[in-house]
Amino acid sequence: MPASPEPPAFDDEAPPGQSLAVAAESLYLANLLLLPGLAFLVLLWLYFHHRDNAPPLARGHLRQTLSASLCAGALLVIVNLLIIALGGYDAAWTWVIVILYFTIAHTTLVVLGILGLARALAGQPYRYPLMGKLLP
Repeated sequence: MPASPEPPAFDDEAPPGQSLAVAAESLYLANLLLLPGLAFLVLLWLYFHHRDNAPPLARGHLRQTLSASLCAGALLVIVNLLIIALGGYDAAWTWVIVILYFTIAHTTLVVLGILGLARALAGQPYRYPLMGKLLP
């Protein structure tokens, strides 16, 4: 009976900057889901602290998550302005706008964040569609 081939060796060493990339993506999701504002401030600090000396993988994820967070904040401001323009928070349109925002925009941002986190966990770069080129 021939000897069975050895299983392929897996590289247990993480690529440079992977932990920082995972932290950035996790903070982006925490900003959207758990700790809005506070997670953004930590992400902002992380970006300004590591933007020049981080490995390319981490730098890309930091740039993408900050850019996406700024877009998410702008969307939130636009939705609030739209609610006020259409009659304020007492108008019947308010809940229609809020439900549409959460169903379309917020859910899309969360799904993109989950994809970014999966790519960071895999040690791969990720670019958010449409909003990924806001920061140089």
